[in-house]
Amino acid sequence: MKSRTESFIIDELIQGQRLDSFLVNSLHSYSVSRSFVQKLVEKGLVTVEGSKAKSGLKLKAGMKINVEIPEPEALQVESQNIPLDIIYEDKDIIVVNKPKDMVVHPAAGNWEGTLVNALLYHCEGSLSDINGVIRPGIVHRIDKDTTGLIVVAKNNEAHIKLSEQLKNYDMKRIYEAIVVGNLKDDSGKISAPIGRHPLNRKKMAVNYKNGKPAVTSFKVLERFGKYTYVQLTLETGRTHQIRVHMASLGHPVVGDTVYGKASKLIDTNGQALHARFLGITHPSTNEEMEFEAPLPKYFVKFLKCLRGTLSDELY
Repeated sequence: MKSRTESFIIDELIQGQRLDSFLVNSLHSYSVSRSFVQKLVEKGLVTVEGSKAKSGLKLKAGMKINVEIPEPEALQVESQNIPLDIIYEDKDIIVVNKPKDMVVHPAAGNWEGTLVNALLYHCEGSLSDINGVIRPGIVHRIDKDTTGLIVVAKNNEAHIKLSEQLKNYDMKRIYEAIVVGNLKDDSGKISAPIGRHPLNRKKMAVNYKNGKPAVTSFKVLERFGKYTYVQLTLETGRTHQIRVHMASLGHPVVGDTVYGKASKLIDTNGQALHARFLGITHPSTNEEMEFEAPLPKYFVKFLKCLRGTLSDELY
């Protein structure tokens, strides 16, 4: 399939709209997302009156817009026969319980053994291509050493609708974690913007100057003196949000060597954080769906240790 060019002339009913919003609606036959349109604009593939434009340009009547839709890239990431813990699957979506030590999509240093490699094999390549070669079907991510639920889109229409739910905070994502220390309150809400750490660009941090709004609600499930078992609900979805927010309170997630330290009780192989519940509206049927992933073995073992021993040795 070769690249195609689409042309539009803005009429009075359309003027005032943002360029990117207009194109998402006008290019519906291509099943494009706003982020995809914005990438076209950034690459100079969208011109207004013959000149490059910005995504936020407010349209005026009579403007002529040309859009070059590039040829889709062929998927080149290797499919691998890696077992998956599938919670649910149909023609539009697949919900997977991701294990520890698995990266969601390929990147530098992790081109094999990822969730995407496994999905390409299982779905025989039938995944949305909105996010390109490296991230087919991926709507949202969880960290390498975080376990639990992730929903993947098997076609572009499903991807767009799930992305909108994520953007509008209509997708319910509830985690469970064991954190260091005894939380003062039984429940609460952490509202603190998150951005790149000012000194270490590989880390995130609460950043009031350059961060984006981030909100996490928490509820204590069980107390163990030096540790607390908590439920955490994402009201936004920033990178490392839960890990950064809990560390900012002085209660980092157990085993988080980036924002805290390794566990001395048992080997957690990274943070004791699990994406337990996921709620979505099905992109085709509009059915409200909820999924649950049981706690992984290491997490259950940790809780058993805490419930059976409350001595000073649990540090």
